[in-house]
Amino acid sequence: MRMVDSANFIESAKRAIEIERDAITELIGRIDASFAKACQLLLDCKGRVVVTGMGKSGHIGKKIAATLASTGTPSFFVHPGEASHGDLGMITANDVVIAISNSGSTAEVVTILPLIKRMEAPLISMTGSKTSTLAQEADANLDVSVALEACPLGLAPTSSTTATLVMGDALAIALLEARGFSAEDFAFSHPGGSLGRRLLLKVSDIMHAGERIPSVKHNVLLSDALLEISEKGLGMTAIVDDNNKLCGLFTDGDLRRSLDKNIDILKTRIDDVMTPNCRTISADILAAEALAIMEDGKINGLIVVDKSQQVVGALNMHDLLKAGVI
Repeated sequence: MRMVDSANFIESAKRAIEIERDAITELIGRIDASFAKACQLLLDCKGRVVVTGMGKSGHIGKKIAATLASTGTPSFFVHPGEASHGDLGMITANDVVIAISNSGSTAEVVTILPLIKRMEAPLISMTGSKTSTLAQEADANLDVSVALEACPLGLAPTSSTTATLVMGDALAIALLEARGFSAEDFAFSHPGGSLGRRLLLKVSDIMHAGERIPSVKHNVLLSDALLEISEKGLGMTAIVDDNNKLCGLFTDGDLRRSLDKNIDILKTRIDDVMTPNCRTISADILAAEALAIMEDGKINGLIVVDKSQQVVGALNMHDLLKAGVI
C-alpha cells in the first residue's frame, strides 16, 4: 500500500476547492442580458422545461431539472442518446429545452438540435464555448466556461460541472423569485419533508376525535375525570355541558395542584377545580400554529372546538412529535 503524507491530501483538497471557488466567482460577471433572456423564456414557457446533457453534464442536468421542478418550474430530464431513439417525442413546441455541453459539440446533443429547432421549441444552451455549434444555435447561451479544471490532469469534469450546477441554481432562484414562489408552494412539492409537514399538516389531520376525545360532563366527580384522563392518555380532559359545549379543562397539572390542597377526589365536583376559559384551537389551523400556541402558553395539550364551542377534538405535544411537526 502506498503511504501518502496526510498534508498532501489536505493540500490537494484545498487546491481543488480554491479552483472551483474561482470558477464560481467568474460566473458573476456573466449574469447578463443572455441570462435575463433565458429566464424570460423559462418564465413564458407554457409547457415543461426539458433538460438534456450527456455524461457528467447529464448528471448535472438531472439535478438542475429536479431543482427547477421543486421551485415552481415544471421540468424533467431527457437523455440525448435516448432522444434520438424515440424519447424526442417527449418534447413539444410548448416546451423550453436546456441543453448542456461543456464543449458545445457533444455528438448526441448536436444530433437532436435540428429536430428541436424544427419544432420551434426555444433552446437555452449551457456551454463552455460561446463559438460552439450548440451555443450558436441557441436562443440564449449561458457561458459556463472555466479557466481550469480542479482535476490536475485537466480531464475529469470538476470545475466545469460545478460552474454549470451553480448556473442552474441561479436560474432556478431567479425564476422562484419572479414567480413569487412561497414556502407553502415549496411544501406542496415536498410533502414528505419536515417543511411540508410543518406547512401542510392541519390540526384536523392529527387530532384525537370521536370516542378518543377525553371528555366528561360538567357535574361529575373529580374521580370520574381522573378515570377519563387515565383511559384516554392525553394528560387532560375536556369538561362539557349537555350540548357538548366546552365548559373548561382539567389537566395533570391541575390534579397536582388539587392534591396539594388536600382536596378529596371522591367528593369534589370537577366544576370546582377545572380551568374555565381555557385556550382552544380550531381544527382547520396548521399543526405548526398549534405548536406555537402550546410553546407560548407553556402547555402540553389543547382542546379543539368548532365555531359554536362544541368539542370536536384534542391533541397534545406528543401528537405533534409523532406527526413530525416538532
